[in-house]
Amino acid sequence: MSAPAARVSGLRYAGALASAAALTLTAACGGSGDGGDGDQGGGNDLPEPPEVSADSELADNVPEDMREKGTIKIGVDTTYAPGEFLAEDGETIVGFNIQLFDAVAAKLDLETEWESSTFGTIVEGVDTGKYDAGVSSFTINNQRLEQVNMVSYYNAGTQWFAAKGNPEGITPDDACGANIAVQKDTVQVPDIKNRSEQCEEDGEPAININQYKGQDQATQSITSGKNDAGLADMPVAMYAVEQTDGELETVGEQYEADPYGAVVNKDDDELAQSVADGYQAIMDDGTYEEILSNWGLDEQGMLDQARVNPDVDSESDE
Repeated sequence: MSAPAARVSGLRYAGALASAAALTLTAACGGSGDGGDGDQGGGNDLPEPPEVSADSELADNVPEDMREKGTIKIGVDTTYAPGEFLAEDGETIVGFNIQLFDAVAAKLDLETEWESSTFGTIVEGVDTGKYDAGVSSFTINNQRLEQVNMVSYYNAGTQWFAAKGNPEGITPDDACGANIAVQKDTVQVPDIKNRSEQCEEDGEPAININQYKGQDQATQSITSGKNDAGLADMPVAMYAVEQTDGELETVGEQYEADPYGAVVNKDDDELAQSVADGYQAIMDDGTYEEILSNWGLDEQGMLDQARVNPDVDSESDE
């Protein structure tokens, strides 16, 4: 478990994402899009991805079957803005994680083929060969490392948020008896369950935990008043606050920041290393910082080295 990181300034984040204000909060789950050319599509004025050229040496190290195919198929949950979500056209997959991996693939001289999927099925899809990789704000943890290879590329922690003014006075350490929204299969589920168990041990009412298939649904349940608050990864919580135009606000500080990881089959060490080399290449040439800066995510969480299966303390499920 890492030390809590400072919260990103709301004004800093708002400035970077103001151009995306027209995006609807409840982007539909499903559909597919090809992010290979970086086209944001859908009429959204979202941050444009930088031009990336292939690195012939890195491309030569890509597994032969994939090199011959020329594409890499990636599973992604498209409800988790700003990491990965659907543009206004309902088909084009966009987000900072999408742009980062598109740049990685470009370095490897590969085209990306993105496929929308339910978050909880992506790791299994990589394990069974349905996808070559999974990129969907996956926190690296020991449970996943037993199933798949994971390549670290960004750090993010958990951030709580509530209706503007926080009328129920919710805090991460004082949510007993409250209605709390969370996306299924994320690191936040065991977090909130542990907090609820602590409430009961202290003689307080348990937390009423409402789990949703998509983060967009969880967020909407707070703006509608069904739930008192929610918790999600910091970039997601901050984005939700900005996109609801003052209906939500963050609560407390980000905590337990751990690395995100791109997911690759456990038996495919060669591809995992190629992906790590691709991330390292965009870190070294400035592309990585440029993309994160365009999304307002360069003030914390950036890494200077991409690693395959790094040591982590997290035992949770996202």
